[in-house]
Amino acid sequence: MKLYLIHIGFYEPKLLEGIYEQHGNILIAAKNTKDAKNKIKKKKIYIDKKMHIDGILEINTVDGYKINLEKNNK
Repeated sequence: MKLYLIHIGFYEPKLLEGIYEQHGNILIAAKNTKDAKNKIKKKKIYIDKKMHIDGILEINTVDGYKINLEKNNK
């Protein structure tokens, strides 16, 4: 599994009458970019807010540290 940061955009009618696009970031663990895209599209918040994907970034390292995802069985 790899770690992906998905930059999403959406319009929120309750904020400034929905005129301006809002943005956020969601982290997803997935096998590849296509899998990450499919996973985000199934999330309730993505569907409810009618979000769209502005960008996907695979994160491999942070400040010189390698990212290693391990399944947590808790």
